[in-house]
Amino acid sequence: MAYSRVFSDPPSKSIFKTFAVMLLSILASLYFLHCLTDRYGTCIPTEKRHTGPVERFYASELKDFGSLRKKRLLPKWTSTKPLVMRHHGVIIHRLASVDEEDLPELEADKRLSQSNTKVLNSLDVDLEAGGSYFDTSKLSSLGEGSKKLPQAIIIGVKKGGTRALLEFLRVHPDVRAVGAEPHFFDRNYDNGLDWYRDLMPKTLEGQITMEKTPSYFVTREAPARIYAMSRDTKLIVVVRDPVTRAISDYTQTLSKKPDIPTFESLTLKNRTTGLIDTSWSAIQIGIYAKHLDNWLQFFPMGQILFVSGERLISDPAGELGHVQDFLGLKRIITDKHFYFNQTKGFPCLKKAEGSSKPHCLGKTKGRSHPNINSEVVQRLRDFYRPFNMKFYQMTGRKFGWDD
Repeated sequence: MAYSRVFSDPPSKSIFKTFAVMLLSILASLYFLHCLTDRYGTCIPTEKRHTGPVERFYASELKDFGSLRKKRLLPKWTSTKPLVMRHHGVIIHRLASVDEEDLPELEADKRLSQSNTKVLNSLDVDLEAGGSYFDTSKLSSLGEGSKKLPQAIIIGVKKGGTRALLEFLRVHPDVRAVGAEPHFFDRNYDNGLDWYRDLMPKTLEGQITMEKTPSYFVTREAPARIYAMSRDTKLIVVVRDPVTRAISDYTQTLSKKPDIPTFESLTLKNRTTGLIDTSWSAIQIGIYAKHLDNWLQFFPMGQILFVSGERLISDPAGELGHVQDFLGLKRIITDKHFYFNQTKGFPCLKKAEGSSKPHCLGKTKGRSHPNINSEVVQRLRDFYRPFNMKFYQMTGRKFGWDD
């Protein structure tokens, strides 16, 4: 009996030991649940959504959207502006960036990615003021690319060599350009930016979207409209001797309307006085200094590149080198891409974009000009000379039209 009393625990001590073990067990369970919740999010459905692409996707699962970042399942987004996406009152703040290097993961992750993509594509997207132009079409699969507003535009001039420049630039793998002239900033502006962007080809990260519409240079509203789209847009102007440009302009019109008056009668208001008719568009376009002054109200000179139409024929690789530098592109287009076509008197591409065959511009390029009265040509040269001098001063480059 004495032995039992010595080595047996009192009843109160045994109860305390049992309680302590139970408490520790409860605390361990709570800690384990907390770790699971912190890692995977709460799995208890609070409210079932409407049927459709996001059925069974609960608000509680959206609470920690950062888990998608850990999975590296979304394309990289690189804007510094916060983007807010709303769906059924749920707000998700845009991630600053997502790594893409570990995309090839487990098959389970692939299925989860596909599920989440469906959800993202169903979200309504709102842009905050000053944010980048963005919509759900940009949430495309990696590698497909997306349509963007152009970062560079060839704005002029008509009959200066804009088509040649565009076709030559399209050889570069980092340039994607729409072939037809959109005429958005002069004729179709009321259609809106969505319409304009939809005309553009899809581009991948690092590629430049471009378009060319030569009439922009002489459209008074175009500078303000392009500035409103993006003040960082790079502008390219292909210029040519304004006298030969006017004759080329007339030649093109003559091919479509053979019954138009002669070049001489359209150029001069009065043959006796020799006064130039500046109301004729073919003459107006060549007053480059006047039009450039309008663009400089919105864009600095360093954001505008002037390409010589004459050098584009005599040294296409040299002019393309300056253009590639201006666009921040590697100099890939070189002499090896061109050969001179003696019949057309124009350089042609040895291989066009997406083709293994040589490519020359169409029959409308390099056509023969009609003979123009030499006296009228000289009067035109005298008329343009002061405007040319002013243009040389503004651009800091002599184009040699008065030599």
